[in-house]
Amino acid sequence: MPLQNRVDPWGGLAAVASKGDLMGNRGGRIHDAARKLTRRRWASNRWIACEISFKGRHRKIWGDSYTELFFLDEVTALAAGHRPCFECRRAEARAFAGGRPLAEFDRTLHAERTGDRPVVAVATLPDGAMVEMNGEAFARRGAGLLRWSFEGYTSLVNITPGMHAKLLTPPTIAAILHGGYQPRWHQTANQWNE
Repeated sequence: MPLQNRVDPWGGLAAVASKGDLMGNRGGRIHDAARKLTRRRWASNRWIACEISFKGRHRKIWGDSYTELFFLDEVTALAAGHRPCFECRRAEARAFAGGRPLAEFDRTLHAERTGDRPVVAVATLPDGAMVEMNGEAFARRGAGLLRWSFEGYTSLVNITPGMHAKLLTPPTIAAILHGGYQPRWHQTANQWNE
């Protein structure tokens, strides 16, 4: 049976067989010796998204160290409030953080990911921002919204004038995307023209 280690765009954790393109953690260990989640869902406010493979390191998933989590792609990780790791994704992390002090940045992100999600005009969002509509998650890509699933993006919805939705991506991260940061997309996003 799969571990409850797949992250959805709301930041929830599910037991799903497919792993996705990135892994990460929430600042430490949130599982017990029986490889079950504890009641807490983070160990600190430092939530990161990492490479699955880095320098040939091999990890025992949910062993004695931090709780490894997996994301479909970076768009999903960002929506859930994770930022690029400064060890295994240094260039992306620098581009993403833009010289901001990380401790303050992580505190701001934590407040946003645990607070209320604002309703926004979808047409004003940057590519890579995610929203919730009718209980489903969608990622902005070009002139449309791609419906998210744990296995990939499944369909395209055209953005219409006046369309509003609940923003899942923390506002601070949405601003970074507006500033030009280009997140990694799962390969299934490529089946729709941008």
